[in-house]
Amino acid sequence: MDLVAIVVLAYGLYYRRHHRRDLLFAYIALNVGIFAVVSLLLVQRVDIAVGFGLFGVLSIIRLRSSEITQEEIAYYFVALVLGLVNGIAGAWPLTSLLLNGVLLVVMYVADHPGLLGRTRHQVVTLDVVHADPAMLRVDLESRLRARVLHCVVTQVDYVRDVTVVDVRYVVPNPRVGVR
Repeated sequence: MDLVAIVVLAYGLYYRRHHRRDLLFAYIALNVGIFAVVSLLLVQRVDIAVGFGLFGVLSIIRLRSSEITQEEIAYYFVALVLGLVNGIAGAWPLTSLLLNGVLLVVMYVADHPGLLGRTRHQVVTLDVVHADPAMLRVDLESRLRARVLHCVVTQVDYVRDVTVVDVRYVVPNPRVGVR
């Protein structure tokens, strides 16, 4: 059941939407590893807190060692939880099945492109410094060809005449005006 759940999450949802092969492998390896260790801990009657602590530390180290997006962290977390759920609730297959279903449906809906698919986030480096925030917004909207929702200047370099801006924006709906 765990293998089916992680394949649906990793291949069926994550890879088809985000196309990062390196993280696909990480999600599957993490899930199968956690499932194996939890299963062993339950059979050997070792304190399960030791196992949770170990994987918590390993997860933090892994997440800090590579630059990944918040969406990818969510998939990472669900891959970890699926392994734990299926390892611990293995004696109750209906519980495992229900929890797997809930986790996968939540990820499918929460990461569905139709839900918030037009909203984007980007760090933009401009070759100009704008003193007026309104002019900065107009320049960003012109360059991105989108409506800026929020922007924060993170760096200004007057010597090189460069501005770095963290921008949240909405791309236009391609179907508007199309018949």
